[in-house]
Amino acid sequence: MKYNYLGNTGLKVSHVSLGGASFSNIYGLQDKEKSVELIRETLKLGVNYMETSPWYGQGSSEISYGKALKGIPRESYFIGSKVGRYEKNVQHMFDFSAEKTEAAVDMTLERLGLEYVDLIQIHDPTFVPDLSVILKETLPALERAVKDGKARFIGLCDYDLDRMKEIIEETDIKISTVLSYAKSTLHDNRLQNFTNYFKSKGVGVINAAATGMGLLTNNGPQPWHPASDHIKSFCKQASDYCKEQGVELARLATWFTLNQPNIDTNVCGFFDIAQMKDTLSLVDGGLTQHEQNILADLQSRFFDKVCLHWDGVELPAYREELKNKNK
Repeated sequence: MKYNYLGNTGLKVSHVSLGGASFSNIYGLQDKEKSVELIRETLKLGVNYMETSPWYGQGSSEISYGKALKGIPRESYFIGSKVGRYEKNVQHMFDFSAEKTEAAVDMTLERLGLEYVDLIQIHDPTFVPDLSVILKETLPALERAVKDGKARFIGLCDYDLDRMKEIIEETDIKISTVLSYAKSTLHDNRLQNFTNYFKSKGVGVINAAATGMGLLTNNGPQPWHPASDHIKSFCKQASDYCKEQGVELARLATWFTLNQPNIDTNVCGFFDIAQMKDTLSLVDGGLTQHEQNILADLQSRFFDKVCLHWDGVELPAYREELKNKNK
C-alpha cells in the first residue's frame, strides 16, 4: 500500500481508503455481519483511513464501524465522519445549526464507540440556505469539538468544488481537508483544476467515487443516481463496449482515478471482500495490457472530449421537494 500525508495534518493515510456509504444499503442490500468482516479485512490489508457519515443509513454505517473497530488499537487507524446531512425525509435532511452539530458529533462518537474522530467534515454545505450559517454556527461548533478533544481536524465534503473554496476563503477557522466526489473520474476530472489551490492552503485532498457513484461500472448506476438519462445512456455505451471486450469498466475507471496527481487518499466503497481485494490489487499490480488497451480506446472514443456532470441538478430538486412538503 502507498501512503501519503493528508495536507498539513501530519496524518499519513493509505492511498486507498474505505468508504462507509456501502454499509447503508445505498448500493444494494448489505449484510451487517459481512460489513463488519469487510471493515476488519480491509484494515488488515493496509488501509488505515475510513470514511463514514450519519447520512449513510441514518447512522447504520457508523454503527457497523463501531462494531468492527472494537478491540482494534486506536492508534492503528484514522477515521472521519460528517455533520450537516442526516435523514431521508427532506424536511429533516439538513441541519447546519450549532446545536444540531454539537449533538451530532456526540452521537457519532457514541455509535462509533470512540472518544474522538480524526476528521469531522461538513456534509454538502451547498444545501445550506445561507452560507453565514456555516461560517457562524457549524464551523465554530466544530472548532469547539476540536478544542474539547472530540475531533482532531475539520474538513469539508461537497460535490461543488467552488463552494468548498469559497468557505476556505471566507472563514478564519482552519479547514484541514476537502472531500470531493465524482470529480476525479474518466467522465469528469475537474478536481485537478483545484488541487493546486487546496495544496497552497495546506488543505488535504480526499477524493471519492472513482466510478462516478456507479456510472462507470458494467452493472450501471442505482435508480437514485442524479445524472441525466443522456449521461446514463452515454456511460452505458462505454460499459457495453467493456463487456464486449471482456473487461470490467469499474477496474479501468478506478485505476484512472488512483493515478491522478495531488490526491492524498481515494475513498472507495466495497460491496464485498472480493471487490475490495480486486481494487487494492490495482495499487501494486495495475491493469493488464488488454485492460490498458481498452482504457485507451475508452478515453479516445468516449471521455477525452466530454465532461459529464450533474452540476445544478440536486439543489433545485431538493428545494422544489422541500417547497412541496411545506405547503
